[in-house]
Amino acid sequence: MAKSKFEYVRLFEADDKCLMNCWIVVRIDGKGFHKFSDAHGFEKPNDKRALDLMTRCAEHVMEEFSEICVSYGQSDEYSFVFRRSTELYNRRASKIMTNVCSLFTSSYLFYWSQFFTSPVQYPPSFDGRVVLYPSDANLRDYLSWRQADCHINNLYNTAFWALVQQGGLSTKQAQERLRGTVSSDKNEILFQEFQTNYNNLPALISQGHRRHS
Repeated sequence: MAKSKFEYVRLFEADDKCLMNCWIVVRIDGKGFHKFSDAHGFEKPNDKRALDLMTRCAEHVMEEFSEICVSYGQSDEYSFVFRRSTELYNRRASKIMTNVCSLFTSSYLFYWSQFFTSPVQYPPSFDGRVVLYPSDANLRDYLSWRQADCHINNLYNTAFWALVQQGGLSTKQAQERLRGTVSSDKNEILFQEFQTNYNNLPALISQGHRRHS
């Protein structure tokens, strides 16, 4: 194939090929989703419709990319684990991340009407990153970290919105009430004041959603 004299500009492209024999993890996060959830009337502290929509988008991504072996999601984020042996897009981080992120975002709009009756008010967006984990232990710790983050955030949000919605506190008062508390304190507030056992909440809410292929 003949090359033009302008072909040299490709030399400026950065080499972002992922290291061999590493797990490739793509994590996507909703951009400005506090504003987005308010604009679309998401239920607090968790809207099952929104969580189910995220799960459906993740399923679509996994259907498209057979190289993904595990996905894990919570709130407005999802992680996708690519097999260590994958040669997808010649292991280029930018290609892998942008394709996953764009497919997830388009899926969010495509499946929206299956979970919400009101139309989308403005386009959602997600950012993405690629992280490499060289060992199985590193990958397990990563997934454990994300699940721990899910638990910590959801326990706080569950207690916070119980104080606001059922306890009659303002958001500022609820923040002050929870300032400096640990997990056991929040569990005690939920159980003693609102007869809620956090351990009985659906796993999708308290633990996130994991899928293997």
